[in-house]
Amino acid sequence: MNKLIVIGAGAAGMMGAYAAASRGVSTTIIEKNEKAGKKLFITGKGRCNITNNCDISDFFPQIVHNSKFLMSALYTLGNEGLITLLNENGLQTRVERGGRVFPQSDRSNDVIKTMLRLVRTAGAHLRLDTAVKRIEKQEETFIVSLGDGTDLHADAVLIATGGKSYPRTGSTGDGYRFAQEFGHRIVPPHPALVPLEDVHHVCPKMQGLTLKNINFSLFQNDKRIYSEQGELLFTHFGISGPVVLSASSLINHEEQPLVLRAEIDLKPALSLEQLDARLLREFEEAKNKQLKNVMLELLPGKMVHPFLVESGLDPEKAVHSVTRQERERLCRSLKAFSIAIADTRPIEEGIITAGGVCVKEINPSTMESKLVRNLYFAGEVMDVDAKTGGFNLQIAFSTGFLAGTSVFN
Repeated sequence: MNKLIVIGAGAAGMMGAYAAASRGVSTTIIEKNEKAGKKLFITGKGRCNITNNCDISDFFPQIVHNSKFLMSALYTLGNEGLITLLNENGLQTRVERGGRVFPQSDRSNDVIKTMLRLVRTAGAHLRLDTAVKRIEKQEETFIVSLGDGTDLHADAVLIATGGKSYPRTGSTGDGYRFAQEFGHRIVPPHPALVPLEDVHHVCPKMQGLTLKNINFSLFQNDKRIYSEQGELLFTHFGISGPVVLSASSLINHEEQPLVLRAEIDLKPALSLEQLDARLLREFEEAKNKQLKNVMLELLPGKMVHPFLVESGLDPEKAVHSVTRQERERLCRSLKAFSIAIADTRPIEEGIITAGGVCVKEINPSTMESKLVRNLYFAGEVMDVDAKTGGFNLQIAFSTGFLAGTSVFN
């Protein structure tokens, strides 16, 4: 019987093992952690955003790198197929804002349990606490050397080791080394879906403040690379939140040094003229108040002082002495509050890793290496990534499934 070894028991690896074992392939998953699905466990803040329920054709605009490469995978196992598979095996799901699909229980552990049940029912074997040190191929046989000094032999190998983000979950870039040793090119890995650090440290003064329904734009070398309405969070180092994470994936890391600027439209529902009229009304009603007190009608309290200082305005100034030029500056700042960005947070803090095994060297119809027969890849180890919303996890499940159904086929 043909033997497959899957390296990595994450979403891609478990789905690949299930798909292969379901077809009668002798399948073993090798996982270096003490349990499967460690990164799955923390996704969606422990709730696990499994996929998105939008039309499958709408997935492709959400994919940042190499969307065409993923067409076969996403049409082989799409979101509907994935949800049906999980539902039929005991995992109930629900849809939330933005089409995000979560387990009904809000527990990522239930997703892991369902995947493990699928794997075991299909007949695949799982070896935990087992590190892979090296993979070689002699004629048509793969030799997988383990950390304890023993070797396993297989007719095919599926590398599903993930990227380099959240290394405590086991994603330490091993798959890149395995791929390179077989001659594959690695697109330099960098963090994606990652928070941003500000240059002037204004954001820590607003730490913990969440802004909803703002319009967020990100500029690189003065070119707008992202603009969306949504939610933003100020942190002790800079900014985070859904719009920031998605924007970070569009940064071109080959352009060095990184020259980045964030811009927040705090009042997207109002034009500059409408905002100016609103300010005039507020000022007229509170002529003798200090500017910082009047601004409480327009901004959260925690933001007022740093916002005014960054806008070059004196928070203590009496409203009746604010000049027309200062009022116009205030309007412009409310429509385009600018934050100089120093860098992304480190790759270890990215939700996912962009870059990885070059997809030009992988067959998109099978996930098989174009360089090495019976060597397959799935998930984040490849140079594919998407915005937030469940798209990345669907990519992992879909590419794993395609690889598992293609091996020895």
